[in-house]
Amino acid sequence: MIVPLTMLGALVAGILAGEQLGGGPARILLGTALCGFGIAFGYRHTRPAVVFVVAACVLLGSAVEQRALHGLERSPLTVPVASDAEGEAVLTLAEDPDGPTFESGAIARVDSFGGRDAGERRVFVVVQGDERSVFGALEAGDRLRATGTMTPLHGFSTRLRWQHAVGEFRVDDIRAVARPDSLWYGAANGARRAVLRGSATLPATPRALLTGFLLGDTRAIPDDLVVAFRDAGLSHLLAVSGANVAFALAVVEPALRRLRRGPRLIGGLGVLVLFGTMTRWEPSVLRASVMVGLVMLARLLGRPAEARRVLVLAMLGLLAADPFLLHSVGFLLSCGACAGIVVFAAPCSARLRGPSWFREALAVTTAAQIGVAPVLLTTFGTIPLIALPANLVAAPFVGPLTVWGLVAGLVGGVLGPGVAWWLQLPTLAMLRGIEWVARSAATAPLALDPTQASWLTAAVALVAGTRWWRTRTGSITGRGRRIHREGKRSDPARP
Repeated sequence: MIVPLTMLGALVAGILAGEQLGGGPARILLGTALCGFGIAFGYRHTRPAVVFVVAACVLLGSAVEQRALHGLERSPLTVPVASDAEGEAVLTLAEDPDGPTFESGAIARVDSFGGRDAGERRVFVVVQGDERSVFGALEAGDRLRATGTMTPLHGFSTRLRWQHAVGEFRVDDIRAVARPDSLWYGAANGARRAVLRGSATLPATPRALLTGFLLGDTRAIPDDLVVAFRDAGLSHLLAVSGANVAFALAVVEPALRRLRRGPRLIGGLGVLVLFGTMTRWEPSVLRASVMVGLVMLARLLGRPAEARRVLVLAMLGLLAADPFLLHSVGFLLSCGACAGIVVFAAPCSARLRGPSWFREALAVTTAAQIGVAPVLLTTFGTIPLIALPANLVAAPFVGPLTVWGLVAGLVGGVLGPGVAWWLQLPTLAMLRGIEWVARSAATAPLALDPTQASWLTAAVALVAGTRWWRTRTGSITGRGRRIHREGKRSDPARP
């Protein structure tokens, strides 16, 4: 594991260095990195191979970051964005429209602007006024033809450059809309609508919560409830994660199990792509899908799939493909939680007391909180301590709610509202339970600021170091006494 971790650290260092160097084609860096990987492959498992592969990762990280920045600075839309050009654009939505009361926005790929090819560069589409009702009814993958003005990103929208947006397109008039021409988007949107249709019998707030649980869509959840989930440390439940991917695969596992290895891999990957498209490829879903895909591939090849190695390889591949993920809080939280579970869950469980189900649940929750703590502190400035008991209480609801909500939604959407109403009764009970947990936990003002977290970390490190030193010293002393006693017994000259 030392070599993959070193490669990941080198890649991240290269990405940060590339950001400081600024945008550019970086062809020489990229070519040198590829040559370094080729040389390392020739050396195989020797020490020079490690040196070459680490250097290649640094160069690769710098090259991909510079190229990504160059794509923002130099594109067919550079001049129109800089000059606030007006014209007609043909766009394909990359996400579902969202926004405040009087404005809707969404990232979209621009196929053409002003009659010229736009290279499918991304922009943030902003719609106000009467056109908002038409735009708000669209979904990711839908296409539209609209007139408007290209402008640079400004204010809060500047963060969207890390999603490869090169500017804003402020819509004046929507001329035409069309359904997706992509097979995957068509199938995913159909499945998404079926799930939502099956939950239509639920009251408004539980229905919005279920949509967040299953699809990561929090647009309809009341603002006060979103705040309650955040203050209780339960926001991750409203963002689709690796658990949701696992539950989606569990639903189709009986059918996949009947297939041979090759078709089973293809079917599993198809489910991953379909579910990822349904959830709009949130960073956490992207990380989980790549990890599950690597595990399925390892099983096909008969190779071991250690969780730590799979996580590191997934992060290596994703950051090499899109270095801007390093600026995604969702990606960092997802990777941090997964790393915490992989590293700390087993040791925590071994040191806890009580029934196995309690120890495992508490260990996983604690490990995940340890993993996300650095990201929470640097991004939000606090760590909600109430998150530990709140997650422990909410954990028994999550698995059954996700699986049953997905199955009940699909079946109810096909068989009609009469059947859906009965099927969604257990779903409603579980949703009310989680809502109660979130609102109750949010009232407890338990949080750590960076200073308190530093003192707590130092205290834990001191206790852990003291225990380790005592264990080591006791082990050495005990071993010395045992050797001394054995020496006395084996010496014939001693009485």
